[in-house]
Amino acid sequence: MNDSHHGHADHEAHTGHEAHAGHEHHGDAEQREHHSGHNGHGSHNGPVTWAMAAKATLHCLTGCTIGEVLGMIIGTALGWGNLATMIAAIVLAFFFGYALTLRGILGAGVDLRTAVRVALAADTLSIAVMELIDNGVIAVWPGAMDAHLSEALFWTALALSLALAFVVTTPVNKWMIGRGKGHAVVHQYHH
Repeated sequence: MNDSHHGHADHEAHTGHEAHAGHEHHGDAEQREHHSGHNGHGSHNGPVTWAMAAKATLHCLTGCTIGEVLGMIIGTALGWGNLATMIAAIVLAFFFGYALTLRGILGAGVDLRTAVRVALAADTLSIAVMELIDNGVIAVWPGAMDAHLSEALFWTALALSLALAFVVTTPVNKWMIGRGKGHAVVHQYHH
């Protein structure tokens, strides 16, 4: 009777393991499909590809770009100085960066409080690095701070600063995702 009980417990454990493994395979398939077939892409606990890190960075960069441009438009339209305009752009970059992540998490049926915590954990470092690089480039680029929205210098400096921010932030996101942080936290709500 003892052997039969032990066999049953082993069977239950094995069945549970198979069900869990099946769920992981299901998640991997969804992630591969979700990430347009990037090869070598596993769960956030598996190998982290550059494609996954780039996608997470691009997600943050989209929100940052919206906020940056909107902040600069508002500051310029209202005649604010460089510092006030830059502060508005940074605040709006964080706002829109978090908002894009919140939209996806809330769409997965997560409550607002949890969604806000996940967005803060997922995006804060990524957005901060982007803003540091982006605004640093614009601050040191001769004439960029004083360029108007109608000037090519404004858009050139902004585009190059955002491109550099993307290049610098992608390895940061790869490192965070590999440790189960950053956008790895967001991925668990997408499946």
